[in-house]
Amino acid sequence: MNPPRTDARRRHDPQLRGFASDNYAGAHPEVMAALALANGGHQVAYGEDDYSEHLQQIVRSHFGGSAQAFPVFNGTGANVVALQALTDRWGAVICAESAHINVDECGAPERVGGLKLLTVPTPHGKLTPELIDREAYGWDDEHRAMPQVVSITQNTELGTVYTPEEIRAICDHAHERGMKVHLDGARIANAAASLDVPMRAFTNAVGVDVLSYGGTKNGMLFGEAVIVLDPDTARHMKHLRKLSMQLASKMRFVSVQLEAMLAKDLWLRNARHANAMARRLAEAVETVDGVEIVHPVQANAVFARLPHDVSERLQKRFRFYFWDEQAGEVRWMCSFDTQEADVDAFVAALREEMGR
Repeated sequence: MNPPRTDARRRHDPQLRGFASDNYAGAHPEVMAALALANGGHQVAYGEDDYSEHLQQIVRSHFGGSAQAFPVFNGTGANVVALQALTDRWGAVICAESAHINVDECGAPERVGGLKLLTVPTPHGKLTPELIDREAYGWDDEHRAMPQVVSITQNTELGTVYTPEEIRAICDHAHERGMKVHLDGARIANAAASLDVPMRAFTNAVGVDVLSYGGTKNGMLFGEAVIVLDPDTARHMKHLRKLSMQLASKMRFVSVQLEAMLAKDLWLRNARHANAMARRLAEAVETVDGVEIVHPVQANAVFARLPHDVSERLQKRFRFYFWDEQAGEVRWMCSFDTQEADVDAFVAALREEMGR
């Protein structure tokens, strides 16, 4: 049988890599192989397939025997569904001012989720019990949205990492005040690799109630998951997922990617490599006069301050984004497929542009 005809052809340079976002990277070959393995034949739709069923066992091996995974299409969807599950219609979520749910989700938690975000300025993107208390009040005040959830990001939008002890303190503090804790784990693997601990050490083991598990930034083609660590916390997840347009009909193709990442150590290998490339980049950049690293480099992100005109010239050679353009701050992201040669070439170009 002749293969089907197609006019598809490569339209990009597969050797081109930059430092704009770990979303720019393609899918890991092991993930692509898993997708091919799941293809062919018929499987029951909407999550009743064999791959989605097996995924639950794998998730429980990482996050405890009561954990349940709900695969979704993307990270914003995961966060909105998770936060909806933890709040009433009058509920509010306390988060860092820099949190993705506040800055980068086009208002989806508030407009789609129907909740209120209560934001707090934080040093290096990390909440503390004391910072939470700036917004944790007024539960009986009908004029104010009720604080019901604390949402933290691991690792944070500024590339910093909470220790398990820091998250335990937040969880204990929130629970004492009748609030739940959500963890946005878009880069949860990078945090675990940085801390050199299993993911359970800073999730179910320290009191996190629900987390958004991120895979796309770490080598998946598409898809994330909401992971409910305590079933009593969010009893209507399957209804909320459908209501929020995050229920995939051919869910096996999301689940099998999560299986490929989590069944063995692909999630950790990818994250360790991305983190190592960020450390290599930071160590080299620290020797360049006129460039300042502005946040601790603890995962796969480097935030730096340098002259605006240098950044603009450098962007013509390598893709990356301004983080705070007025302050001259930029963000450089490393991915699972970043190579040492990529880092070295970028640093050489930086030195050249700084010398002009």
